[in-house]
Amino acid sequence: MSTVAISFGIEEVLKQLGIEAVNKGTSTGNNWFPGGVEIDSYSPVDGQLIGKVTTTSKEEYEQLMSTALSAFKSWRVIPAPQRGEVVRQFGEELRRLKEPLGKLVSYEMGKSYQEGLGEVQEMIDICDFAVGLSRQLHGLTMHSERPGHRMYEQYHPLGVVGIISAFNFPVAVWAWNTALAWICGDVCVWKPSEKAPMCGVACQKIAAKVFADNNLPEGISCLINGDYNVGEYMTKDKRIPLISATGSTRMGKIVGRTVGERLGRSLLELGGNNAIIVTPDADIKMTVIGAVFGAVGTAGQRCTSTRRLIIHESVYDKVKDAVVTAYGQLRIGNPLDENNHVGPLIDKEAVVMYNTALEKVVAEGGTIVVEGGVLTGEGYESGCYVKPAIAEANNSFEIVQHETFAPILYLLKYSGSVEDALDIQNGVVQGLSSAIMTNNLREAERFLSVAGSDCGIANVNIGTSGAEIGGAFGGEKETGGGRESGSDAWKVYMRRQTNTINYTTELPLAQGIKFDL
Repeated sequence: MSTVAISFGIEEVLKQLGIEAVNKGTSTGNNWFPGGVEIDSYSPVDGQLIGKVTTTSKEEYEQLMSTALSAFKSWRVIPAPQRGEVVRQFGEELRRLKEPLGKLVSYEMGKSYQEGLGEVQEMIDICDFAVGLSRQLHGLTMHSERPGHRMYEQYHPLGVVGIISAFNFPVAVWAWNTALAWICGDVCVWKPSEKAPMCGVACQKIAAKVFADNNLPEGISCLINGDYNVGEYMTKDKRIPLISATGSTRMGKIVGRTVGERLGRSLLELGGNNAIIVTPDADIKMTVIGAVFGAVGTAGQRCTSTRRLIIHESVYDKVKDAVVTAYGQLRIGNPLDENNHVGPLIDKEAVVMYNTALEKVVAEGGTIVVEGGVLTGEGYESGCYVKPAIAEANNSFEIVQHETFAPILYLLKYSGSVEDALDIQNGVVQGLSSAIMTNNLREAERFLSVAGSDCGIANVNIGTSGAEIGGAFGGEKETGGGRESGSDAWKVYMRRQTNTINYTTELPLAQGIKFDL
């Protein structure tokens, strides 16, 4: 096998995280299974081999599920605040290892080092949120129509939660799910993206240490690895009541159909085709910052990346010129160099998708405003670096209707009122994130109204990308309808139970029915 990459001291990073050149990819905690075929993890930063992870066999999956089901029986009866204490310790371990884990995220996925650190911070934040939530898993008490009766609702853990995550957030999305599921009393089985398997191994090792230090059983945190075939072990498994899947809409439709056929639950976080509306009353400087960061951050590989900029005709040229000028200042290169703004795409397959999208927008009648292209030469040896591009287009173009996971921004013009802009924004099948740039209170409130943005996220005077832990994250339409992270998203990881207690000496029946014995 090739030697492990040495770029920026990756060997020391892997050592700090307990990762080897070849890693077992199936785990119930500190118990790791041999596995089968190896997955090679190459960095899009420099094309070097980071390491290898073995895939999960069907036999190993069955052993793992047996352990997880057994662990659930003991984990669920531990009081929620005590489960919260374990999650608090997990958060502390993440604080201790934030730097090496952030570097691994950056190097394996290709996002900037600051974004890698930010992703680990999201993990820490959701742990903090979950710890507080562990004392607030409240139900609801209500008045019974029957004298001498009390009625209330309570929530119980579901069981095994299956998590399928995407490459673009290789650690944070898992934590969003697992931190909440753990405090709810569930156990988790995680299949990370085969494009970022080393991050999955690192996280599992961190979690395994915490559970072992607390003398808790194997199986509360489980890891499997492989392609979609391994994911199907979970989606088809009736023993897993909830599958949380993050990825493309195409993938989500398959997962939703498969899980639905067995009447299981799905939490789907799928594609986005996110837009910023720019009205005549917009602050142009704020607009440019929000649009450019949203479009090129993580090389356009966020589900919340800005894909469309819907600009009123009266300010169209001014906004267009400002955004084009800003693109001329972008620095593209190694994401571990904090002077660079844009790193690589995840792999060469993504580069092909990027090139195809640019060809299609021109074929449909669009005009390229900022030229794209693949970068070559020193520093770009991986073949995954591309230029962020801008095209003038129409919302009806087929390519504009689709999500392209790359730094391509479409400029769309509207005339008339904010209602006309909303028709364009809402005129796609996805419904994740949206934003409006305006200093007009009426426009802002109209955007947020029941007849405004149809997205799960609607922002005023900030961009489409990014989310705070405290709010529920997710979208509508073909984005899947799932909600993760804050607010009351915890309820999806639990089952609701209605209880009635009769504290009298009689048993009245419904509708006044008499049944005397």
